[in-house]
Amino acid sequence: MSMWQEIITPNRFEGQTVIVTGAASGIGLATALRVAREGGRVIASDLSDEGLDKLVAEYEDLDFVPVAGDISKEDVVQEVVSAAQGRIGALANVAGIMDSFQPVHEVDDATWERVLDVNLTSMMRMTRAVVPVMLAAGYGSIVNVSSEAGLRGSAAGAAYTVSKHAVIGLTRSSAVMYGRRGIRVNAVAPGGTKTNIHAEFKSQLAAEVLGPLMQANVPPIAEAGELAAGITFLLSRDGSNINGVVLASDNGWNAV
Repeated sequence: MSMWQEIITPNRFEGQTVIVTGAASGIGLATALRVAREGGRVIASDLSDEGLDKLVAEYEDLDFVPVAGDISKEDVVQEVVSAAQGRIGALANVAGIMDSFQPVHEVDDATWERVLDVNLTSMMRMTRAVVPVMLAAGYGSIVNVSSEAGLRGSAAGAAYTVSKHAVIGLTRSSAVMYGRRGIRVNAVAPGGTKTNIHAEFKSQLAAEVLGPLMQANVPPIAEAGELAAGITFLLSRDGSNINGVVLASDNGWNAV
């Protein structure tokens, strides 16, 4: 059982508008709440309009601007950015989906394309949309959520693993390109975390190969708020000297 407790840093995001994708549940919800509780105005994006309505209703005292839609679509990305009204201090690219552990010879085109669209292309499009605003301001911070599957080949199927490795490439390329213009781009690689993302083994081969590895090596499951703590640190000015890093937030799994 985790003994972790969230400790709010008052006013850390005061005066800032922060976009958080996947904000209706899991790590995205925890990140949105942490930013808002620390004084930020949060553009909360998620596919679930019901989840966003619940968020706004439950936390009337916090500054949330909900935008529902599929952020793998360019028109939704533009709607999210427009809601920020020209002020974007930070972006947390959290939204993502899991695969069903299929190895490459078993993965179908629909699964491959959907996982890459949500986990990678949406991040590219959202980053592409916010960077001009940040360049004009001379400041910005972007955090992309990768995964333990972005660091190793034994944590998911082919589609998810490829998408999360590619997120790290997007992060590092962007960090180099924009670092001298005042924009920091970092990634967080979660291990097992309590979220609403569930995956089942639909591959017998994967169950035989990955099952024993996971049973032997996966550490205890983290609370979503523990991931949000690392994400918001990197988003904030507390991380002012950190650019292009991949922060493994996995209770030491990456060290095994």
